[in-house]
Amino acid sequence: MRTLDEQQIRDVARGAAVLGTGGGGDPYLGTLAAVDALNRTGPPTVIEVDELTDEGYVASLAMVGAPVPLVEKFSLGPELMESYAALRDQFRKPLEALVPVEIGGVNTVIALILGSRLGIPVVDCDYMGRAYPEVPLVTPTLYGRSASPFALADERGNKVVIDAVDNRWAERIGRTVAIEFGAICPGMMYPMLGRHAKEAAIRGTLSLAETIGRCLRDAESKKEDPIAVLLKVTRGIELFRGKIVDVQRRTQRGWSLGDATLEGMDDFSGSRMVVRFQNENLIAELDQKVVGMVPDLITVIDSQTGQAITTERLHYGFRVIILGIPCDDQWRTPAGVALGGPRHFGYDIDYVPIERLNDRRRETSA
Repeated sequence: MRTLDEQQIRDVARGAAVLGTGGGGDPYLGTLAAVDALNRTGPPTVIEVDELTDEGYVASLAMVGAPVPLVEKFSLGPELMESYAALRDQFRKPLEALVPVEIGGVNTVIALILGSRLGIPVVDCDYMGRAYPEVPLVTPTLYGRSASPFALADERGNKVVIDAVDNRWAERIGRTVAIEFGAICPGMMYPMLGRHAKEAAIRGTLSLAETIGRCLRDAESKKEDPIAVLLKVTRGIELFRGKIVDVQRRTQRGWSLGDATLEGMDDFSGSRMVVRFQNENLIAELDQKVVGMVPDLITVIDSQTGQAITTERLHYGFRVIILGIPCDDQWRTPAGVALGGPRHFGYDIDYVPIERLNDRRRETSA
């Protein structure tokens, strides 16, 4: 068990943005809210997965909806506590801890915010090892765990609790509610026993995010190359280096959908990449050949600062690195690929691990 100070919270948010594959909400906004919670209610506490009791209960908090409206709406006020209260009133069991539903931007730090406000710990793990745009796309789904009761709240005082027949219906109904709540709202979900959380957890991801943020901060102070640092700490692959020349983005059905087109620089001069996203980056195509795909992580990084750029902040002229990171092994099982792989998002391609795709690319270029 340990507590996080302001600098550690900032490091977590920065690292989570790298692991968030372009989604999970704006990390800057989440950082502001988390630091405010620290100053008002004290530092958040973090525990290891094995510190959970088997018979205690945990739940997860997430922003549901499209990331673009979050920038305008900033749904990180009393509605966080209202969504918790709605779950508490329905579930009627005390929570021992909170589990971040994903590692990505706001959706990591809001667990720290609520944990600080409630005085309960946050577990050093998550259920994705990245960010995903849909409620069922979590490791508990692989183990038959339910997202329900699933409680959502907005800034007007409206609260809805969903008791869905399965996690796909929880997504459909919850997405509709989020749209009516202004296209973004907090939701409490996946209440379960500690022993079930231990089974599904992707462990140590909060600490990994903190390590990434700290290493980037150290690189800045030492005038070191932040990209080299990122590649080392994430075991990542540089998929592309170039300039964003076009972004097509639309908010539809409660998601931010679109693609970014980049022209190559340096070793990638003369090449073109397209990154396709649905809140999160899903597919990276280099000269019309796929070099990265879900469930592996595809992240857009500012080439000068090492700062991750979320999909809602992609703009013409940014000079960036496209970073690929291998996903957790749970997503590489047949069940994991079926749940969160490219075909789930409508891409008619079979999943190939990012390391193998890029070994092929290097062999071809050689």
